Amino acid sequence: MKFLKFMALLEGTSLLLLLFVAMPLKYHYGMPEAVSLVGRAHGGLFIAFNLILFYHVGKGHLSEVKGFLGFFASLVPFGTFVYKSKVLKPLS
Repeated sequence: MKFLKFMALLEGTSLLLLLFVAMPLKYHYGMPEAVSLVGRAHGGLFIAFNLILFYHVGKGHLSEVKGFLGFFASLVPFGTFVYKSKVLKPLS
């Protein structure tokens, strides 16, 4: 579970970097490379987080509802931070 919590932080941070750093660099400063680089990193972290999340669901460490909440949280800015603190913290 520690690795899942760590991945939640990484995935959430990468989404925030994409939305609040790379996108403004692209649209306000004409630097599309920022979105390309950060977008790839975020995509990999998004997939990795969800694979690890559903691994834990498959092994019975998390319920299907908590797994779905984790997936939904990975789609929303700040979602994985809330998920980590509200859903995963009690599981320590």
